[in-house]
Amino acid sequence: MKLPSVILSREKLSNFEEAIRKEWIVTNGLGGYASSTVLGINTRKYHGLLVAAFHPPRDRRVCLAKLDEEISIGNNVYPLGSNEFQNEIFPQGYTFLKEFSISPFPKYVYAVQNVEVRKTIFMPYKKNTVITIYNVLNKSGFDVKIRVFPLINWRRFHSVTDRRKIPWEFAQKREAKGVDIRFGIPRSTLMMTTTRGDYFAEGKWIEKIYLREEAKRGESCLDDCYQLGHFEINMEAGKNKKFAITAIADKNEGDVRKTLAEMRVTMNDVEALYEKEMERREKLLTKFYEEHKDIPTNDWLNWVILATDMFIVKGINDGQKSVIAGYHWFETWGRDTFISLPGLMLVTGRFEDARRVFLTFTNHCKNGLIPNFLSDKAGQPAYNTVDATLWYVNAVLQYLKYTGDFKFVREQLWGNLKAIIENHARGTAFNIHVDSDGLLSHGAQLTWMDTAIDGQTITPRAGKAVEVQALWYNTLRTVGLLANRFEENNEAEKYAQMAEKARKSFVEKIWNPEKNCLFDVISEYGKDGSLRPNQIIAVSLDFTMLDNAKNEKIVDVVYREFLTPYGLRTLTRNDQRYIGVYAGDRRSRDEAYHNGTVWPWLLGSFTTAFLKTKGYTEHRRGYVLKNFLAPLFTKQVLEAGLGILSEIFDGKSPHTPRGCIAQAWSIAEPLRACVEDVMRFRPKYEKRVLQSLR
Repeated sequence: MKLPSVILSREKLSNFEEAIRKEWIVTNGLGGYASSTVLGINTRKYHGLLVAAFHPPRDRRVCLAKLDEEISIGNNVYPLGSNEFQNEIFPQGYTFLKEFSISPFPKYVYAVQNVEVRKTIFMPYKKNTVITIYNVLNKSGFDVKIRVFPLINWRRFHSVTDRRKIPWEFAQKREAKGVDIRFGIPRSTLMMTTTRGDYFAEGKWIEKIYLREEAKRGESCLDDCYQLGHFEINMEAGKNKKFAITAIADKNEGDVRKTLAEMRVTMNDVEALYEKEMERREKLLTKFYEEHKDIPTNDWLNWVILATDMFIVKGINDGQKSVIAGYHWFETWGRDTFISLPGLMLVTGRFEDARRVFLTFTNHCKNGLIPNFLSDKAGQPAYNTVDATLWYVNAVLQYLKYTGDFKFVREQLWGNLKAIIENHARGTAFNIHVDSDGLLSHGAQLTWMDTAIDGQTITPRAGKAVEVQALWYNTLRTVGLLANRFEENNEAEKYAQMAEKARKSFVEKIWNPEKNCLFDVISEYGKDGSLRPNQIIAVSLDFTMLDNAKNEKIVDVVYREFLTPYGLRTLTRNDQRYIGVYAGDRRSRDEAYHNGTVWPWLLGSFTTAFLKTKGYTEHRRGYVLKNFLAPLFTKQVLEAGLGILSEIFDGKSPHTPRGCIAQAWSIAEPLRACVEDVMRFRPKYEKRVLQSLR
């Protein structure tokens, strides 16, 4: 299976302001990653050649910021590396870039005089390791020297280093063809080795590296790195040689040496590891197309399929799996996990991974609530969410539709599913409870629109939010009908009655006849008629409370008010609170986050709802692909993050990509809707499961 590629020529790379905004990321299945820009200039505190997850998938630390190179040809020295400072970029090695490509690993091609240097970066799966392969073609008449300078850091990826305020405790020990760096706080080790040449141990600080993206975000934007020394490789005139530099980080020296011994890291071993990683990605594509035989291969779909893999990572305990909500900075979020699970794991046939994710979160379920997130720093769950639990139940239903695996659900999840209903009926933490009308009441900052400034919620939705009621009804129907399947008749009847009560109240109270759509929130203080896209979820779920006529009216309103080429706006442009550009400091960004900003993940629900109400004719499906999904899939995989999709976009045209460069649900939900609804590859057991549950 041919892997997709993006190639940027010298001409494209010469447009500095455009090129500096293009980023790449490679992940390792542990939550760790390597990432930078196509010019090799780090612009974020989250960029780094080795960002290791010391307690996978959490405790992520920037260990190796980058490798900068220089070439000595005769009496001249040409730097290939580049770093930005507040008043200049020095050195300006990016000017020697002949080409950048990613397929699926990033490759820099530098050309200086008659010397060409190809630099390819990859990470072995499930190892806190990055390997950089250099292929040097010396067509000059001179012997040349290649020097590679590692810039190390040793900080949590949310922070920056000021060496004068927080001095490091570290010592380096020269090894055969490499160096061993031991850090005191926290105690940990970074080891670097080369397949050719030698290491020279002089070092110096490179201070106040300027991180332009952090400056735009109003975050700390000056970082200090330590330049260890350098690797040096001699190249004879007219020769073509390869070498590789490997960097490994872990909590202790023993674990680093164990990883080094497992991989070996001669040039042959490195190339074998590279081929193994290429084959792993090829197999992901092959598996997808074997299971979807009528779908033609194309680059944009290949990129999206490959992107699903980066979010599925090792769980906190061995044998468990988690979902990283987004790179670079998001952690494992319950809501994001279960919205994303169908697209990441079911559409792609990764059912064992799905089972492990369910078990990971089931083990963390507390008093009927699935965690909102698992902290990257401490690993402790936080439960401040009303909808993560309901998305969890929906994901169970989707899992059954793909696998028909009632045995797993009954043996591993059934007790928890019942406990969720019982706890919500009694009342859970954060005042989440079933009200007298059968609808689910909750606090202000518990839905997905949950930003706050100084403790004040930006989009307060206390009461009964529309998508929460839709998910609650979907939950009651799913669990109730599972009870019927498992012949627990008393529970089945009780849940059915609860569902019917909720349905009647929803129809009576939340339909807005003036606008022919749904209120966003109702509460004891009144009904919020704000036009927001949340109501589309009430149409897209398997179990809906409204008739098709009302559902189609909702789709029409959402289409008219919120649709953009890359997702749905979060607020109508006619609202005085609408903010069309997501930019500035944290306060400015938080105010815009759910008040106009475009979210691609909502395209999944919208696509499903549109075709569900309008019909699945070939014409309709072609229209949806061309107008709703293709702009996102075909254009945005070439924009901010190459081969991946951003978290959000400006509400205002040209809808600049913002937020994380790779977001799980931005990829998962549009992919799910594209495969299931547009391409009509329905889940294998869907009819059997839904018929057995009705």
